[in-house]
Amino acid sequence: MSGILSQLQLYFSFPFVRHALIVGVLIALCSSLLGVTLVLKRLSFIGDGLSHLAFCSMAIAGILHFTNQMLLALPLTVLCAIILLKSGQNTRISGDAAVAVISVGALAFGYLFMNIFSTSGNLSGDVCTILFGSTSILTLSTVDMWLSIILSIAAVIFFILFYHSIFDVTFDEPFARASGTNAALCNNLIAIFIAIIIVLSMNLVGSLLISALIIFPALSAMRFFRSFKAVTLCAAILSVLCASLGILIAILTGTPVGSTIVAVDAGAFFIFFILGFFRKAA
Repeated sequence: MSGILSQLQLYFSFPFVRHALIVGVLIALCSSLLGVTLVLKRLSFIGDGLSHLAFCSMAIAGILHFTNQMLLALPLTVLCAIILLKSGQNTRISGDAAVAVISVGALAFGYLFMNIFSTSGNLSGDVCTILFGSTSILTLSTVDMWLSIILSIAAVIFFILFYHSIFDVTFDEPFARASGTNAALCNNLIAIFIAIIIVLSMNLVGSLLISALIIFPALSAMRFFRSFKAVTLCAAILSVLCASLGILIAILTGTPVGSTIVAVDAGAFFIFFILGFFRKAA
């Protein structure tokens, strides 16, 4: 035990490890807060569509030699998030169909562009880093770190300030409109911050695992709690703990950060599933 503690103390003497833990915790917190709303609105897989679009955007940004790939990925992902949420009200193209079209198409075009135009000598490594996060969270630049911190704090502030509107829109949007809530504005803001969180999460877990970061904490909390506030608080705490533990395990064992965090989240879901079963039986 003392050996592990001394090893952790050594690792935390490096600034990039401290930066990774701070950014990872903030991203996990934001994804869990809005993840509850996505699950309750039956839009859980919007994360897949947007994450694949972010993959395509980052592939294009890499080909165009953008110094910071988020500058291209963020606006495109935000735009498509708004379109996807509005498509749920379209009778000609349902929300899940729109997600499927964007998800598959963006992933295919992103990989195609990287193969045709990429000048990198390690194409498979670049693809793996974007898809699974790899060790990119441990190699964050100072600009990326501060951008992640500022946007994450903005997402938390948005959730706190618009908590009651988010609650109304999540459970009964027609009633929210009738009671004077600007549901369209609230939905657009939710879409914008979901897109921001997904782009930020690319550095943490990669595009293929982002949905797990959003869904697992919410589903785990719902197994044990019933009220919206209790589920949200539990999901936030659980997500932060799982992200912290996953990052620490990955640092100590050398495993991929994103996969380790998702594995810890999955383990937590299994524990809450069992606890929920016994709670119902009691």
